[in-house]
Amino acid sequence: MGVSIKILKQAEVELENLRKVKEKENEARKKQFYKKFVRAEEIDRQLSKTAINVARAVFQGADTKKLLVELKTKNLKLQDELKSLLRAAKLPDDYLEIKYKCNKCKDVGYLDGIMCDCLRDLIKKITYDKLNKLSPLSLSTFETFDINYYPDRTSTDGVNIRMHMENVFDFCKNYADKFKLNSQNLFIQGATGLGKTHLSLAIANRVISCGYNVIYVSTPNIISRLEKEHFNYNFQEDETEKYLTECDLLILDDMGTEFQTSFSSSVIYNIINSRIMYKKPTIISTNLSIKEVQAAYSKRLVSRIMGNFKRLFFLGSDIRQLSYTKNKNNDTFL
Repeated sequence: MGVSIKILKQAEVELENLRKVKEKENEARKKQFYKKFVRAEEIDRQLSKTAINVARAVFQGADTKKLLVELKTKNLKLQDELKSLLRAAKLPDDYLEIKYKCNKCKDVGYLDGIMCDCLRDLIKKITYDKLNKLSPLSLSTFETFDINYYPDRTSTDGVNIRMHMENVFDFCKNYADKFKLNSQNLFIQGATGLGKTHLSLAIANRVISCGYNVIYVSTPNIISRLEKEHFNYNFQEDETEKYLTECDLLILDDMGTEFQTSFSSSVIYNIINSRIMYKKPTIISTNLSIKEVQAAYSKRLVSRIMGNFKRLFFLGSDIRQLSYTKNKNNDTFL
């Protein structure tokens, strides 16, 4: 997967800073322990001289094999003594060791010149964070969703709007709580201002908190970004489309509001189709009706959506207008 130099450098710097923090924490633990157990500091000093003693002996022409056996025996005794001191202080045997986040590469990011998995994961996280940067993820949760904005009346189709939206809310919350890498795809439909974005963001927040990689993007914004990457050879960024295809959950908000071109239609189809093939869950929200979706997109894309997505219909009146009216009526002037 292509990685921009900018993101690679950012990830390497973050790892380096993390390593420094861990080493600083270790020095603080040692200092505190040595203050109480002076002998422990002397043991540590003797153990650290092992390599120096071996090199000196080799230089002087000593019997290296015999010396190594003697040093090993001595070191084992010193290590046992140090462990006894740690146990006397009711501390674990590895208390004086650096607690790296990645034990494989010691938070360096590379093993024998090959990128470690920890650095790859950090690059992904930074990329996902960059793609999510423009989304108000922190502003929408299930706890801030107010079902009272939906009228307790029957729609023209004979459906109680509030009861219907309570069921939609419960479904979305359950979807987020039980999210797995093979969760189903969702196609969320409804007019503007009915809470589609709010519940999509709430799902994203909950799934992210469970440790999954989520990308939440506005369809017009991501199409614009992909066009820059595709047509501008000087655009120094990642291969965004691959990240959109490979993340654990992709949420495409406001599909249908992007400028319709052959490029945008092709990209949307490729992303959705690839995620279906890889069995990666996708959530799409749109203001378009099915007839409008069919008119805006190719038959093969509509077929993939209709055959592989569970449809959720949002009913009611524009919540933003209701919220504005409610807040206006509750204004207090001092």
